[in-house]
Amino acid sequence: MMKKIFSFIFISMIAVSCNCTKNKKSNISQLEGSWELNYITGPKIAFDGLYPNKKPSINFDLKENRVSGNNSCNTYSGKLVLDGNKIDFTQPMMSTKMMCLDGQGEKIYMNTLQKVTSYDITDDGKTLNFISGDIAVMRFTRK
Repeated sequence: MMKKIFSFIFISMIAVSCNCTKNKKSNISQLEGSWELNYITGPKIAFDGLYPNKKPSINFDLKENRVSGNNSCNTYSGKLVLDGNKIDFTQPMMSTKMMCLDGQGEKIYMNTLQKVTSYDITDDGKTLNFISGDIAVMRFTRK
């Protein structure tokens, strides 16, 4: 009887872990492509005030293992560091150095990106959330 219980528990654990792995892989592939920012936490300035001319964007190239985008003024790019749903933007990124007249939007975007620890994509694949700890700090929609 004990053998049957242990066998059942063991098989159940394998089934659950297989499902989790499949979900993570499909979630990673859903990152591919371009996303546009539509929410950022923290600043006291309204979103449209931070980004009056151009919303920041991010692009994932899974084949090349690269991330790139535009922070509302300058373009940036760097190595994509993923581990399941964990993501790390603390690696140095290259960036253009144009003078930006839009205020603090660019700086807030890049600083918030550095704090992101994981991501989540909605079931419909249209919304990407960047999370710091357990708080959603940025939200993007597919372009």
